[in-house]
Amino acid sequence: MSEWQQTNLNEIEEINPKEKLSKGSLAYKIGMENLFPFYKKVSGKSLEPYNGGTKFRNGDTLIARITPCLENGKTAYVDVLNNGEVGFGSTEYIVLRERPQKSYSQFLYYFARSDFFRSVAIASMTGSSGRQRVQTDVVQNYIFKFPDYQEQKAIASVLSSLDDKIDLLHRQNKTLESMAEALFRQWFIENPQGSQDELPLKEFVDVIDNRGKTPPCFVASTAYPIIEVNALAQEGRNIDYSLIRKYVDKQTFNSWFRKHLEPFDVVVSTVGSIGVFAMFFGGNACIAQNVIGLRAKDKISNYYLYQWLLFHSDEIKELDIGSVQPSIKVPHLLSLPMKIPNEEKIIEFDNHLKTIVQKILNNCNAIIHLEKLRDTLLPKLMSGEVRVKYAKE
Repeated sequence: MSEWQQTNLNEIEEINPKEKLSKGSLAYKIGMENLFPFYKKVSGKSLEPYNGGTKFRNGDTLIARITPCLENGKTAYVDVLNNGEVGFGSTEYIVLRERPQKSYSQFLYYFARSDFFRSVAIASMTGSSGRQRVQTDVVQNYIFKFPDYQEQKAIASVLSSLDDKIDLLHRQNKTLESMAEALFRQWFIENPQGSQDELPLKEFVDVIDNRGKTPPCFVASTAYPIIEVNALAQEGRNIDYSLIRKYVDKQTFNSWFRKHLEPFDVVVSTVGSIGVFAMFFGGNACIAQNVIGLRAKDKISNYYLYQWLLFHSDEIKELDIGSVQPSIKVPHLLSLPMKIPNEEKIIEFDNHLKTIVQKILNNCNAIIHLEKLRDTLLPKLMSGEVRVKYAKE
């Protein structure tokens, strides 16, 4: 295998390549909100009139150049446009594009994800607090080490295979969630059985909270994470533990909280992104001040409770009383009326949901394993500590 060469980015790739879009012409926009931290896929796009912004094509890598988006890992590989189509997005993007036979597009994405690039980009940031930006010329002229084109393709192939499997599992979970939602809607909304009498939600649940105070906590990881709103998945019921930034020790966990979460309790956000729900799958986690847990009792199950809350999420968002940021009062949430469901139908529903949720949980565990493997391999492959054998073309 050949030796890696030292060169600056400008020699091996195009940075912010020039593209043309006429003002007012319709084109696909990929906003900063469509980039997820350390996630390869673009989450969405919208057809809008072009009125300015960074331009790009399929095969380009988008890097957020502003704080805190860069530090949070907002970097994505563009593959949602048609071939030859030009899209646009935030002016706060840096765009990387391959140079033929010098760099490989997917390798550039993983290079941008690596600490070798990120540490240089973050160190170059200037500007006022909270609005710092990467100095593109500093990054552009920095000397990095790169493998030859064929080894770049081989490295990208290894890492892409892992990301493809991760993406497949995410898509499977979306399908499973849709199945659960459709089953709930069909059995309890479109063709309801049982009493049509209503009782407030508080008659069906117990509440788990954290006493309304912030416990003594740490930023250093412990076995007792604090679940905050940001860790509640926007899609699906799983809690994203990779986003957790606060922890407590064992003594605080055992003494501070009046109740602890139990497996399959439903976790609900009450401040900020209200109307977001997740299902707790077990462990020693506790909840933050802006989150509560709900545990089903009498006549319903946690599976039914989760789907009921999800179905009524728009109604729950309308309970907002916040002036500075959205917030809901727990008594208002607990006062929402719930029709008494058919007990036999709940049991049958649970039997279906147990299978669906177990598949979701298995996929979530597999995703965590694959992400850890990818994140372990990435710096080793990008530094040359681990080399990939490849056939020369």
